[in-house]
Amino acid sequence: MIEGKDIKTQAGTLRFGLVGGASGSFIADVHRKAALFDGQAELAAGCFSSKYERTLETGKRLGLDPQRLYRDHGEMAEKEAAREDGIDFVIIATPNYHHYPAAKAFLQRGIHVVCDKPLTLQVEEAEELARLAEEKGLLFCVTYAYSQYPAVKQAQMMIKNGEIGDIQVVVAEYPQGWMATPVEQEGNKQAAWRTDPEKSGISNCVGDIGTHIENTVSYITGLEIAELCARLDIFGAEGRTLDTNAHILVKYKNGAVGSYWCSQVAVGYDNGLSVRIFGTKGTIEWRQEDPNYLIVRKLNQPVQVLSRGNPYFHPAAAGMSRVPAGHPEGYYEAFANTYLKFTTALLKLKQGLELTEEDLDFPDVQAGLQGVKFIHKCVESSRRGSVWVQFD
Repeated sequence: MIEGKDIKTQAGTLRFGLVGGASGSFIADVHRKAALFDGQAELAAGCFSSKYERTLETGKRLGLDPQRLYRDHGEMAEKEAAREDGIDFVIIATPNYHHYPAAKAFLQRGIHVVCDKPLTLQVEEAEELARLAEEKGLLFCVTYAYSQYPAVKQAQMMIKNGEIGDIQVVVAEYPQGWMATPVEQEGNKQAAWRTDPEKSGISNCVGDIGTHIENTVSYITGLEIAELCARLDIFGAEGRTLDTNAHILVKYKNGAVGSYWCSQVAVGYDNGLSVRIFGTKGTIEWRQEDPNYLIVRKLNQPVQVLSRGNPYFHPAAAGMSRVPAGHPEGYYEAFANTYLKFTTALLKLKQGLELTEEDLDFPDVQAGLQGVKFIHKCVESSRRGSVWVQFD
């Protein structure tokens, strides 16, 4: 398991609050279960819905003290910060438009933050959150959890060690098919808010899954985008105003090039994130729907399939596995790895211990800011006729 799991504060486990997550929520439920996975944190407070009755119902179901169920995030931040036993961190798992005001409220009260992606609707908002976190010395995690699969970490370490040489080409895609029909008109709440610019922001598809491509490629390769050229299209239903399909060409600062495709109208596809990285000595391929394996192709050698849980994985990657090879691990475990790294770092911070680069190996507020910039640059390029735009 990941080193540092046994670190505890004198008061025991960390306490966290949850914003979002009333009955029927998908992602907030994933966050809650992942945060509880390793026993380093316990749920102590919540504002689960804009409707207080739903917050009370959810809190009762989860066994929380009614005094720690709040009408809104502002009340929760203020009252939890004033408590001697107040929460150590908050999880924000709401629709996109709520991320910025909620995160800001908790940062201003000195509470560490974990936020779902995309971090904010506007670049300036993300920059403000990054500045606040730095000024107050607070940890801030943005849950791009695909970076926390053991095989993804293995790919990163192999590239760092030069095993596929210099990267020349990156090809990544993320096809889904769930919005091929007008599901937002058929009672699908996820689709309803994602297709609403007031709640989702300036992009749907790129903002929802395209940023996962950007973050996963960035984490594995360390490459920085210099320019991009994007075409965003709206398919799947009459009346939609936000993209459901995007093609993005990328130029990296090291001279490599990339091609990204994300779609929510790819009929027959579920959650097909895949990344192929082509270097001068070899190629690495990872597929999210088959996450325990890494395909490696090297010059003049047979194709290798590396299996998570085996001793040939790099120690940093092997330490992220939870069960032996052949026992499938997936989405919940990756999310749990994100929370384990975050809570371990927070426990060390509370003890006054110095944090190492390894302690901070989770997607942070800068990764969140990068994602928001990526969304805006893609939209800018597309609106200008799919021209090349500078990233910085």
